Amino acid sequence: MRKITMVFFALLAIAMMALPAYAQGGSAAAPGGANWVAIASGFGIAIAAGLAGLGQGRVGAAACEAMARNPAARPAIQLALILGLAFIESLVLFTLVIIFAKVV
Repeated sequence: MRKITMVFFALLAIAMMALPAYAQGGSAAAPGGANWVAIASGFGIAIAAGLAGLGQGRVGAAACEAMARNPAARPAIQLALILGLAFIESLVLFTLVIIFAKVV
């Protein structure tokens, strides 16, 4: 495990040293070129929405199982469920706001 961690940090250091090479000022993209920010944003929101859907499914399944095991704890479980779903959905909305800020 320690070896993997050291390799990861070495690769991270190398990647951080390569960043100044991309910091050059250049001309704007060609008029007929692709808008890579918009394309990458589409993939980003797709990944965020897909993973949020998986997370919400797991939260819902766990809440249903918990309520089936202990029906007396239903109000507390339901409150935690709604709060958890709101937090998960807010992450997708934050991703959407960031994408709109970058693309527009």
